[in-house]
Amino acid sequence: MHGPEPLGWLMAGLCALVGGYCLFAMGRGAPRRRPVAGLQALMGLGMAAMAVPAGDAAPPPAVFAVLFTAAALWAAALRRAGARHRAHHGLEAAAMVYMSLAMPAAGGHQHGTGAGGVPLLTVLLLAYFAGYALAGARHLLPAPAAGGPPPARDSPEVGAACRLALALVMFTMLLTL
Repeated sequence: MHGPEPLGWLMAGLCALVGGYCLFAMGRGAPRRRPVAGLQALMGLGMAAMAVPAGDAAPPPAVFAVLFTAAALWAAALRRAGARHRAHHGLEAAAMVYMSLAMPAAGGHQHGTGAGGVPLLTVLLLAYFAGYALAGARHLLPAPAAGGPPPARDSPEVGAACRLALALVMFTMLLTL
């Protein structure tokens, strides 16, 4: 990606944590949640790989385009099966395809020779991911205390936190495009 190297490492680390957690949840979660956790793991780990400031050692942009096209198709299949949040993951994957194809126009990962992508589309995607992050953040606000056990590791709040983290990184990646 573009932007300062420390920012790239921070984005890569956050996405890798989300992807790793989702892999863990895929293996230990409820069977009905495994496909969704797998999709989130693919998105998180793929975004981590794309955010690493690897310079010329980075895979070609076409590799990322194929990976995220597969993720978009997976999200579409899950959406048809009735899974929640898959439209968001489909748009997220499509935005990653867009960014991977815009990378060569912008001079590669760290070269920063110019703006890549279509400005209007980039602004629309920025607006969507900013809005999604703001709307998703309300799910993380503390609820009034109630008796009972603490939330499970695969609770809706944890899923919301994972989607929020990826949306914030997506916003940042688009901003640095």
